[in-house]
Amino acid sequence: MKIHDLIQGSDEWAAFRLTHHGASEAAAMLGLSKKTTRSELLHMKHTGTPKEFSDWVQKNILDYGHEVEAMARPIIEDLIGEDLYPVTCSNEDEGGILSASCDGLTMGYDTAFEHKQWSAELAASVAAGILPDEHMPQCQQIMLVTGAKRVIFTVSNGTPENCVHVEVLPDPAWFVRIEAGWAQFDRDLAGYTPPEVAPVVVAEPVQALPAVSVQISGQIDVRDNFKAFETALRDFLDNKLIREPQTDQDFADLDLQIKAMKKAEEMLGAAESMMLVQIQSVDEAKRQKDMLAKLVRDNRLMAEKLLDSEKARRRAEKVEAARKAFSAHVADLQREIRSVRLDVVTPDFAGVIKGLKTLASIQDKIDTALANGKIAADQQAADLRTKLGWIDAYAAEHRALLADLQQLVAKPLDDFKLAVTARIEAHKKSEETRLEAERERIRKEEAEKLLAQQQAVAAPALTVVQSSPQAQAPQDGPDSYAAISPALAGTANFAGIVTAAPANQPEPSGPPTLRLGQINERLAPIALTADGLASLGFAPAATDKSAKLYHERDFPRICAALVRHIQAVQAGQPSLANSAATATTNSIERTDMAKTSAPAPYCDDAYTPIPMRPVESNQVKAIGYDEATKTLAVTFTRGAGAIYHYPNVEPDLYAEFIGAESIGTFFGKHIKALPFKKFKEPEAVAA
Repeated sequence: MKIHDLIQGSDEWAAFRLTHHGASEAAAMLGLSKKTTRSELLHMKHTGTPKEFSDWVQKNILDYGHEVEAMARPIIEDLIGEDLYPVTCSNEDEGGILSASCDGLTMGYDTAFEHKQWSAELAASVAAGILPDEHMPQCQQIMLVTGAKRVIFTVSNGTPENCVHVEVLPDPAWFVRIEAGWAQFDRDLAGYTPPEVAPVVVAEPVQALPAVSVQISGQIDVRDNFKAFETALRDFLDNKLIREPQTDQDFADLDLQIKAMKKAEEMLGAAESMMLVQIQSVDEAKRQKDMLAKLVRDNRLMAEKLLDSEKARRRAEKVEAARKAFSAHVADLQREIRSVRLDVVTPDFAGVIKGLKTLASIQDKIDTALANGKIAADQQAADLRTKLGWIDAYAAEHRALLADLQQLVAKPLDDFKLAVTARIEAHKKSEETRLEAERERIRKEEAEKLLAQQQAVAAPALTVVQSSPQAQAPQDGPDSYAAISPALAGTANFAGIVTAAPANQPEPSGPPTLRLGQINERLAPIALTADGLASLGFAPAATDKSAKLYHERDFPRICAALVRHIQAVQAGQPSLANSAATATTNSIERTDMAKTSAPAPYCDDAYTPIPMRPVESNQVKAIGYDEATKTLAVTFTRGAGAIYHYPNVEPDLYAEFIGAESIGTFFGKHIKALPFKKFKEPEAVAA
């Protein structure tokens, strides 16, 4: 906040208030004040003329109020244990024009003091812990401007005996309402046109009709002034009676004219009674009276109906104009918000003017209700824009899940976010389950197809010879023993196992495109390495970075060689790989068909457990990662009982590894060549 060096009540302070929206004006701005209407506040801000008070009001209310306030301040200081200082401040440092003239503020700006003169009704409410709505906007704006954490609202006459207080705390809903209210007030002020100054409406005196009299002298001597009365009456009806009231003055005059005509009716009735009392022949006079009484009565009833209907018409016009203005405002807001519908309640314009008689008071109440309705609509529109903006930022790709968005946006913001997030997470989980089921179906179908292909390739190529140990192995081609392993070319043990090989195929003409990872995916759950394939006679045709490439047309022959290898093992014969190792001087240990190097020894370093996460892979069993040490942990489906730690693995590489479509392929391409430490897998380490 910004503090202004102003003395409350001074001319400089008064000028400051005219260019700022004071806390004491907030209630009038919202139409909650009993002292100042919203229309009066608009007029004051437009003209730059403060509200004037009589000398008596200034001396006996305003000046006395400051005296009582000064007497009450020490009482509250003793209560809170801190000193209070009158302060005039604003939010100019934030670019605003809201202000607050605090009756007292602590040095830490955390407690404010607001004082009102003693009123039995207000004191009773405050003593009960209830602050009337008329005073709540002032307290909330004080906290909005100063940042205070509370306001001690006090009602007193300056004595401890008559001093009650209530602690008012900040309310974010009131903050929003006040800020939106002043924004609407500024819009209304920009388009404000002062109404024509009308004098105080006082009904003009109605030309009195002659008093009706009847005197009867003697037996038949009747004297009356009915002719004179009739002349005056007809002149009044033709020239004086208001038949189309337009202003508050017209309505007031017409009301008084109606009362005069009603009195004339009563006088004519009394004249009849006078005639009858005098017991004379009054037939003519009575007929004359009856005619005049009917004339007066008919016109009085007409005027009453005119007055009532015209008032009702004027009220209806103002109500309808306010409804149209409110509907137009909502329509403008709705054009900014297309995804959902504004659900605002039209103000009860007819209700707020119930019992009001003057056009000025009716217009003020309607204008205030219209402004508050616009404020409520603006708040709802702002809330919807916030929620729709959040959807655009965090849930744009999931709009299809929000068919009931109209109902969702009715929730508070936090509940709205939670509901949308929960729905998205549920959808993702369901979709992942569906996709996994679909992937599993595809895997099964591919496995069945692959099995069928392998059987189709192997069936004509393999003939197990039961009785001829001298059967000769094929001598030529990439599937011969010599091609598979020169050391086995003359081995009798293998000579009788396989008697046929796939027919010779032409050399592939195109570039190699079949990756080792793809071969392993087709052969799952069997996994091969490049060295393992080389031991079977299939060297890589090319390399792409670390990936080994083979010809697609070699795959059936790889399958045939693998089948022959498996059958040799099943028959109790040495495997092709082991026989090749025995026949050479190379002492490389081959533990299985997929490994060409000796198993790594276990590390003697202290083992640090890393939580493991199971993965879907034929090679890799589980993966773990420690961000602090950048250590990647891997266990495999084969070689159970060992866990491998790969140090200095960046988080991005781990993220790519765990999210790879083929875990095994990614491992062989990016992880396998990294340095590692091998530990015995503790039983306690689990996913």
